[in-house]
Amino acid sequence: MITVERAEHMRVAERIINEVAQGLRSLDDAVAWFSSLGRIEQKDVLRDVVHCALQAHATVDEAREGLLRSGVKPTMTPAVLVVREPIRGQMGKILDLPPDEYEKSLRVLLSTFAVADTRRRRDECRGTCTHAWHHLS
Repeated sequence: MITVERAEHMRVAERIINEVAQGLRSLDDAVAWFSSLGRIEQKDVLRDVVHCALQAHATVDEAREGLLRSGVKPTMTPAVLVVREPIRGQMGKILDLPPDEYEKSLRVLLSTFAVADTRRRRDECRGTCTHAWHHLS
């Protein structure tokens, strides 16, 4: 059962994730918010970002572009994973990383989602979009 507190957290996380993707909030601001959360909530946010990225049909090429934007060194574990096929499986592996990898994981995943969602809004949703999360501004 989802508590009222959990439902509110999900709404806040969804909004922040989409604000970053649309350039309405900086990645650093999202990371600061993420860092204020407990480990369980952080893991939930990472799952939310993966869900969003998969819904946007993120590709490995988009992950490479996202990695460049993320500020994470390409040799860091989440960075190495996200640029490999199959991306769905690699994102699952990122979710299994230990808590000391969460911030880097957020940066990589959120930047990847931002690239994929920008493409989706440009190509699939232009002028006909009914997704509430694409109308935040």
